[in-house]
Amino acid sequence: MKGDVETYHQNGQWHNKVEGTTDVLGSHNDKTAAVQQGRELAKERKVEHFIRNMDGKIGERNSYGNDPRNIPG
Repeated sequence: MKGDVETYHQNGQWHNKVEGTTDVLGSHNDKTAAVQQGRELAKERKVEHFIRNMDGKIGERNSYGNDPRNIPG
C-alpha cells in the first residue's frame, strides 16, 4: 500500500492513516506522540507526512522519500 501518511485530530484523539484510506494506523492522546509515529511511518514507507492542525488544515508537511523535484539551490 503506497500513500502519504497523514496525522490528524478527530473525536478527541490524534490519529495516523495512509491518505485515501480509512485504516487508522495509530491513535494517541497527544499530538506529539502521533506526529512522532507518523514521521516514523513516513520514513519507513519513504513518503510524505502531512500534519494537520485541529481545524483540519495542513500545518506542516515533510518528505521522506523519492522527491521527484530536482530544484537547484
